[in-house]
Amino acid sequence: MAELIEPGSVSDTAGIREAVCIHTRKIFDSCRDKDCVEDLRLYPTASSQAVIDRAISLKAGQAELLYAYIDVEPVGFNRGYFTVDVRYFYRVTADAFVGAARPVSICGLAVFDKRAILFGSEGSAKVFSSVSSAGDLDQQELSSTNLPIAVVSSVDPIILSMRLADPCDAPPSCGCGEGAEVPAGIAACFPGELNMGGEGRRVYVTLGQFSIIRLERDSQLLIPAYDYCVPSKECTGGGEEDPCSIFRQVQFPTEEFFPPNTIAPPEGWQETKCCCGNI
Repeated sequence: MAELIEPGSVSDTAGIREAVCIHTRKIFDSCRDKDCVEDLRLYPTASSQAVIDRAISLKAGQAELLYAYIDVEPVGFNRGYFTVDVRYFYRVTADAFVGAARPVSICGLAVFDKRAILFGSEGSAKVFSSVSSAGDLDQQELSSTNLPIAVVSSVDPIILSMRLADPCDAPPSCGCGEGAEVPAGIAACFPGELNMGGEGRRVYVTLGQFSIIRLERDSQLLIPAYDYCVPSKECTGGGEEDPCSIFRQVQFPTEEFFPPNTIAPPEGWQETKCCCGNI
C-alpha cells in the first residue's frame, strides 16, 4: 500500500498516482490596492446629528466594513476585459465633545466607490445545472450570464482623520449621496434613521482601505492526484466520557487571574511619545 499523503507541501512527485479533472473557479486576473480615501461624508443617525450640531471637537473611533456591492460590466473597446465597480458601506463611530461634559458616542454611514479593470477572458456557453435551489424543488439552476465572477477581499479600514465642517465648507467632490436611498440591510445596522440630507453640521472622515479584487470563471482543470483525501484525525467529543475527566484535562488559565509583569511595547512607540515639559 502506498504511503498516505496528506494535504500540504511535498518533497517529490513520486507519489502521484493519476491525473484527475476537477471543476473549480480559476482566477484569471487580480489586483491589490491601498486606498487613502479623503473627506468621505459621514451620514449620522438622527440622534448623532443633534450631538454633532453642538459638538466642539471629535475623537475618531472605529470604522467597520459592513458590505461591498459589486458590479461587473464588459469593456466595450477591449475584449476579454471587464470593469469591476465596488461600493463599500462603512459604519463609523466617534466620540463627540460637547462643552465640558463627558464625550457622547456617535455613529454614521460612509460610502466609498472604487473601480478596477481586469482581464476575465471570454465565455459564450450556456451552463445548466441539476442543483436544486431552496423553495423551488427540482428546478434546474440556470446560469443566465457569461460574465466572470468578481470577488473582493477587504479588511476593516483605518480611520486616518476626522473633522467637523459647516455645510458651506463642504468639499466640492462630496455632494453625492445626499438624499440617496440606503439599502434596507445596511440601514438596519444602525440604531436609528440616517440623516441623508444636507442640513446641519457635517463630519468628514479619511479612511485607509486595503483590498484585493479578482475575476474568476468556472473551469475544468487537470491536476495531479496522490490519493483520496482520507481524514487521519478521529472525531472526539461524542462519547459518554466523564465530564469531570474532561475538565481535569483543561489547563488552568493562570494569566486570567494575574496581570503580566511586562508588556512588549509596540514598534515605533518612542516616536509617538509627546513631551509635555517640566511641571
